[in-house]
Amino acid sequence: MREDIITKLTSKNDKFACAFADKIISESQETDEWYTYFDDFASLLNHPKSLVRNRVLYILAANAQWDNENHFDSVIADYLTHITDEKPVTARQCIKALAQIGLAKPQYIPKILSGLQNADLSKYKDSMRPLIEKDIAETEQFLITSSLSQHE
Repeated sequence: MREDIITKLTSKNDKFACAFADKIISESQETDEWYTYFDDFASLLNHPKSLVRNRVLYILAANAQWDNENHFDSVIADYLTHITDEKPVTARQCIKALAQIGLAKPQYIPKILSGLQNADLSKYKDSMRPLIEKDIAETEQFLITSSLSQHE
């Protein structure tokens, strides 16, 4: 089963792999059935193909709410490296997914905010940099707001 999941998520048929990832993400909003495979998903965080990384970033974020065993502790540093992924689209996906992680795991908000604030965006083309900066600003605002509302 585990090998089957990895095979499907890394399939050369991107439409199929994306649909499978969407199914996992959607089901993970409602149930913890996919959380069992957290470590398998995490093993794909540094996959050479950016589309696989994109899928896994969202799958892990969707499963953060079920992470009572704190598996995220072992992947958060690696996850945050994708804020400046070599592919700007993957960087943007990561930044957006961090809002969901912060909501589910508020203890990571300071680390996430630090990662966002210290991100070196100089390697991105001028056409992409403003989009990434906008994503960072939106995610920071969301996390700060949700952090403040939890302390009230």
